[in-house]
Amino acid sequence: MQTAIYLFCLARAGQLSDLTVTGPNGKSSVFQHDFANVTAVVSEVPLDEFCGPAAEARLQDVAWVGARALFHQQVIESAMQHSPVLPARFGALFSSTDSLEVLVKRNLHDINAFLDAVTDKDEWAVKVVLSRSELKERLFTEKLAEHSAMLASLSRGVRYFKERQLLAEVEKEIRSRVKEITNDAVSRLSDCSADQRRRDVIFRTDEETDIETVANWAFLVERRKFGGFRDVITAVNAECRSSGLSLDLAGPWPP
Repeated sequence: MQTAIYLFCLARAGQLSDLTVTGPNGKSSVFQHDFANVTAVVSEVPLDEFCGPAAEARLQDVAWVGARALFHQQVIESAMQHSPVLPARFGALFSSTDSLEVLVKRNLHDINAFLDAVTDKDEWAVKVVLSRSELKERLFTEKLAEHSAMLASLSRGVRYFKERQLLAEVEKEIRSRVKEITNDAVSRLSDCSADQRRRDVIFRTDEETDIETVANWAFLVERRKFGGFRDVITAVNAECRSSGLSLDLAGPWPP
């Protein structure tokens, strides 16, 4: 049976204890391979699990992929308890430890620079979420009340078009408010973090709750400063309670 080397992450050599994360097969086959001052956290896997016609079908099986993706994440999270890590993407395969060594040594300077930069730091995800329908209904009701006398004097047809105009003003106000609050929150969180990146919003609206994700950020935060970072999240949510906006914090993740 032909095998391949599966890479989970790179870490500092000598900093990891034995990793005993249990895999989808009920066993842990994770081991470490050192290259200079960097260690690769790897596993030996059958090549046909990820390559070939049968693998193509297997990779469409959510249950099969999900179990292995979870194992992949658990191994990285276990390693990051002891060392800064450079995570590999799910399914990163090498023909041998020798081929992996070529890649690591060719990029050793950049790998070490990255591990230095993320030492004692974690990545935290911050999503800006909006209850748009709730906010729109409240603002529109306020607009109708504000212009009630004028609307009452109009014919039914003219009143309809005026109400559509007011609704368009509400939509514009929501966009402006979302942008203003988001920019302010990101600025305040940036003051408590070492770095940040805007990320794509993959799932825009939760159909069950009607909650819309309007922005998605990743922040690199020093562990000793996380308390202040979390306090900013709490303060922003308290300030925005009536606006329909809130910040959702998730993590920590390997950077």
